[in-house]
Amino acid sequence: MAKPRKQKNEDQKAETSEALVRHQKLCLSIDVDRRLIYGYTELEVAVPDSGVIGLHADNLGIESVSVDGLPAQYEHFPHYKNVESDERWSTVSSASSAADVASSIYISSLEREMVPNLLIMCSKDVEVVGNEQQAEQRLDNGSQPSTESKQNVRLVHIDYWVEKTGTGIHFADTLLHTDSQIRRACCWFPCMDITSQRCCYDLEFTVPQDLVAVSNGTLLYQVLSKDDPPRKTYVYRLSVPVIAQWISLAVGPFEILPDRHSGLLSHLCLPSHLTKLHNIVGFFHSTFSHFEDYLASSFPFGSYKQVFIAPEMAISSLSLGASMGIFSAQILYEEKVIDQTIDTRIKLAYALARQWFGVYITAEAPNDEWLLDGLAGFLTDSCIKRFLGNNEARYRRYKVLFMFLQKNSTFVYAFSNGLPCNPANCAVCKADDTGATALSSSAACKNLYGTQCIGLYGKIRSWKSVAVLQMLEKQMGPESFRKILQMIVFRAQDATRSLRTLSTKEFRHFANKVGNLERPFLKEFFPRWVGSFGCPVLRMGFSYNKRKNMVEMAVLRGCTASSNSTAYVLNGNPDSDNREGDVGWPGMMSIRVHEIDGMYDHPILPMAGEAWQLLEIQCHSKLAAKRFQKPKKGTKPDGSDDNGDVLPTMDMLSNAESPLLWLRADPEMEYLAEIHFNQPIQMWINQLEKDKDVVAQAQSIATLQALPQLSFSVVNALNNFLNDSKAFWRVRIEAAFALANTASEETDFAGLQHLIKFYKSRRFDANIGLPRPNDFHDFAEYFVLEAIPYAIAMVRAADKKSPREAVEFVLQLLKYNDNTGNAYSDVFWLAALVQSIGELEFGQQSILFLSSLLKRIDRLLQFDRLMPSYNGILTISCIRSLTQIALKLSGFIPIDRVFELVRPFRCLKAMWQVRIEASRSLLDLEFHCKGIDDALSLFIKFLEEEPSLRGQVKLAVHTMRLCQIRGGSESDIKRESLVALLGLLDSYMAFNNVFLRHHLFCILQILAGRPPTLYGVPRDQMHQFGQTETSVGRINESLALEKETIPPAMEPPIEASKEAVEVSKDVPEPSTEVPQPSIDVPQPSKEIPPEASKETDTASNGYERKMPVFKIRVKPSAASSRAETDNLTIEKSQGTHHHENDRGASSSVSVDAPPHQHVEEINSSNERGSHMTASIGSAKVDELVKELQCTAESSKVTVPPQHDDRDDLDLQRYASLQSLSVVGPNSSGKEKDKKEKEKKRKRNDPEHLKKKRLKKERRQKEKELAKVISGEPTVTLAAESLDGKLDVPIVKAAMVQVKPGESSGSKLVIKRFDTKAEPSEGSSAPKLKIKIKNRTLNK
Repeated sequence: MAKPRKQKNEDQKAETSEALVRHQKLCLSIDVDRRLIYGYTELEVAVPDSGVIGLHADNLGIESVSVDGLPAQYEHFPHYKNVESDERWSTVSSASSAADVASSIYISSLEREMVPNLLIMCSKDVEVVGNEQQAEQRLDNGSQPSTESKQNVRLVHIDYWVEKTGTGIHFADTLLHTDSQIRRACCWFPCMDITSQRCCYDLEFTVPQDLVAVSNGTLLYQVLSKDDPPRKTYVYRLSVPVIAQWISLAVGPFEILPDRHSGLLSHLCLPSHLTKLHNIVGFFHSTFSHFEDYLASSFPFGSYKQVFIAPEMAISSLSLGASMGIFSAQILYEEKVIDQTIDTRIKLAYALARQWFGVYITAEAPNDEWLLDGLAGFLTDSCIKRFLGNNEARYRRYKVLFMFLQKNSTFVYAFSNGLPCNPANCAVCKADDTGATALSSSAACKNLYGTQCIGLYGKIRSWKSVAVLQMLEKQMGPESFRKILQMIVFRAQDATRSLRTLSTKEFRHFANKVGNLERPFLKEFFPRWVGSFGCPVLRMGFSYNKRKNMVEMAVLRGCTASSNSTAYVLNGNPDSDNREGDVGWPGMMSIRVHEIDGMYDHPILPMAGEAWQLLEIQCHSKLAAKRFQKPKKGTKPDGSDDNGDVLPTMDMLSNAESPLLWLRADPEMEYLAEIHFNQPIQMWINQLEKDKDVVAQAQSIATLQALPQLSFSVVNALNNFLNDSKAFWRVRIEAAFALANTASEETDFAGLQHLIKFYKSRRFDANIGLPRPNDFHDFAEYFVLEAIPYAIAMVRAADKKSPREAVEFVLQLLKYNDNTGNAYSDVFWLAALVQSIGELEFGQQSILFLSSLLKRIDRLLQFDRLMPSYNGILTISCIRSLTQIALKLSGFIPIDRVFELVRPFRCLKAMWQVRIEASRSLLDLEFHCKGIDDALSLFIKFLEEEPSLRGQVKLAVHTMRLCQIRGGSESDIKRESLVALLGLLDSYMAFNNVFLRHHLFCILQILAGRPPTLYGVPRDQMHQFGQTETSVGRINESLALEKETIPPAMEPPIEASKEAVEVSKDVPEPSTEVPQPSIDVPQPSKEIPPEASKETDTASNGYERKMPVFKIRVKPSAASSRAETDNLTIEKSQGTHHHENDRGASSSVSVDAPPHQHVEEINSSNERGSHMTASIGSAKVDELVKELQCTAESSKVTVPPQHDDRDDLDLQRYASLQSLSVVGPNSSGKEKDKKEKEKKRKRNDPEHLKKKRLKKERRQKEKELAKVISGEPTVTLAAESLDGKLDVPIVKAAMVQVKPGESSGSKLVIKRFDTKAEPSEGSSAPKLKIKIKNRTLNK
């Protein structure tokens, strides 16, 4: 049996070098009129041995700091610094370079926020503060026992005020509220804003008398002051230790609506929303009681408060806090509204579930956050099953809420709460193909700083975590899983435990101990599903063996992720063993066979195994022998007779000759797998008509509508299911869309006729042929009928246009809509009709109805302006449809006119939702008409004008979607747009809104063709745009803070020498006929500063066999240590021709370099006509001209001794050196002929002869001047064989000239270097060695 993890106590934590907050008191006075917040906080802190207390405090003005009543020395520096300089973006030239800079800016900002920026010095000679009374008081508050009074606990008092209220805390009119953004609690009170610090709180807030202050914990009392005007103080106590992120505050003129069923529940909202608030109070008590019953425990906090604020103020629809939640009032709904009910109930249930798992019980490490998120989602799913039905729960598990992909793009029936037509398992499987979606992988969570929960990958991780826990529930049973959750909560409520954390290892132990799952299964389950990524893909087909009465099934296994990446994650996971062979999933999948005698489950399909596998399933039913009847003589080729019934088709015959009705794989959804199952069409029809499971029905509908050739039997089956009022309404909606998809000229538009007939049979008056007044008492029928107009608008003829009947039908419904006498609102009903107009495709016959449709849209806009609809949904639908029509008919409708129609809805006085939808429409028009660059420019403009934080995020999400669907290359984006996006990423606006900052980073990554996540971003070389070094440098210089209090990534990098440079190479494509030689080029060292990359040279290497091999070795010299480093360039202009069978000559160049120069060897094979340049550190060149004479003596040829171990020589090549560029000499015959002709012409040219004579005289004078100069550096060229005895080739003298005064440094130019002799085939190639000794010229 697995051993339980040892409990951690606070004594072990206190022994570390980090400070530990035992208790914190927060007292604030809030002036809403002047928007001022000031007060103090007191912290009981266990001081580390270093005597330095590090707190987080941003946007705060620190007035004074005292420790135990005595003034203390402190230093405070902000995390955000506004650096405005155009030189910062000098390296940005493309989308790829902008993405690199964005990664550096984002990572450095996240790392800076992790470092404490309020450093308080505590002297070590003061006696320990604390007595038994204080210890007992802390024990009563839920803190630690009196044994911890032995530690160095100090009382830190900080007086401060809030400088800027745009981050973490926000003002709007007479309302103030906080948000739960990551690491933003420190923006309104000093604290240790990290997930590992938890403590209890005493909270006091003084506000004007007419306002209400709502905060965490239990309200102890209220105090009314004697000030003029009077002020009221609200005193709260939170006796459960929580992290600083869950401390919340909301102040405003709230209306309080207590729950009549429980005194623990309170609901608050603004006076204008009070009537809507009454609609959610009645059912919420049922959800609250269900959670307590399911977990067999009372609510962990003393009370629970739900606060609803204006939508434009909220940064998201939900802001969590301990014992409270701040919601957007957008989810409130009137009694007449139907569509919002289900979504609101689920959202409120999820927020309550997070109080148990996430706030009360927290993750032990970042790798365990998936477990708390999954448990909260699982608890919410149990509430859906309890109150909304099992069909709703199973359908939601099968389908995924892709709101962020569907909302505001193409309309996917909002009436069905945004549920799309994609299977949940398939949706998660398709996205679960990268390490960013691994739940508990150290590689996925490491250095992501909490951003793994934001954006697309955060949503995928949340869905996957719930699906994994549901798989475990299926394996162990619902009661066993429920006992595990009850045990987790019971253990957290144990008073003897100081920590209320949960880890993946502990949950795995519970699954083995309580769930009775075997350890071998768990040993494979958790590494594969939790520690890795990728989901299984199963493709199945079968045939019936009549002789054996057996089903023969073939299975092809696959994975959504590549096998190499999956195996790498598995092997890199410490919880998994290194496994050889195929990577599979544990468990056995069931195959359910529906026969004529009943249903049978066969758990025979292993999830792991070979790629191909053949299974045999024994059937239980048997058919009596029947004789096959031959067709009559008068039958037609299609099998029909004029006087007889239609004979069965081959598909029906095959079904009649077997006892099988239909088959299903994984019917209970025990695995998160992508399944492709093939069976005859009649079996899919049987499954649709006879299987009562909503998942089976949805699977059959999805398969039938995707058939390449449709028969009338398929259309009739879909129509019969649509008319079945006993079927689940969500699946009936899918049948309606499937009918629209099957409508074509091949089927005589039977699907379209069935849809129109179904709608008219329920909504039209048969006597007058017009729609009856609306009646929405049957909610299921309401949702189905609401979907019909949009399904009809999706029908297409052969010319890809909407049929005339479909356009006329939509116009008729919109024209004769009458809501008189209806008890419910028709705003979503009308919105669906308007959205249907945007889906229509107008042809020559239907274009005549366009003007009438546009008039109806204009009339609805005017009506909604006078009497605004619920959340402006009607205006939003009109704007969206107008945009779609304008894009489809851009040749007929002027886009500028549409711009003028939509732009007025962007005014600040407009409703928040309407303003954002107008901005989205304008972005769509700009993108489709002018391109992504103009859309980005417009997005930046809109972003700067948008005042709401949530609106900024939605604009960024929409722009990110546009970047994902764009075509073209990086060249279609201008540098100015990229620089503007980088400026926004590094702006104070992004610092205020962490969601906006993350999506801006994702936009820049998508533009460069990269995934929108921090996962996989290299952190070896921090870019120069980061400001990490500045913050840490101040800490180290001022207070000598220990390294343990600073993350390793924040330590200042070791400064590399100025001589270190990077090496870059540009390798051409190798020839198909010539094998490609290996070239070792070193990678940039981690210690290289960013400045070195500015002078990176380009190395161009050719690929030609039997070419000379050059080795350059740079060695430090004592004589050269006094010299500065400049760049020398060695140019080899000519080379020799070698026979293919001969070995190329090898040269070794040894240059004395200054100290601190890295040593490197580079071997390169060069083409003929290659040009080699090498940047080499040289001595300081004075104003005098230096000219070096290189002589070669064959008697002095030497070769350095060669190592026996060639691996050591290869390792030396991986060091920092200047770039090497090699280009071979040109050997073309045509060019030689041209050169010979040019030489002959110059010989007869008197001017050329005169210039040549003057040049010769000038060279002679320079040689005489060089002899006079004392202390000139000498260069000797020598060659030697490996054994010391070798025929030495004749080497011509080479002229080496150093030219000072150039910006890039002096250059060493070898004018000519030619070898006359060739080495023999059997002998080793000679090596040339150049030694340059540098001295100062003044010596």
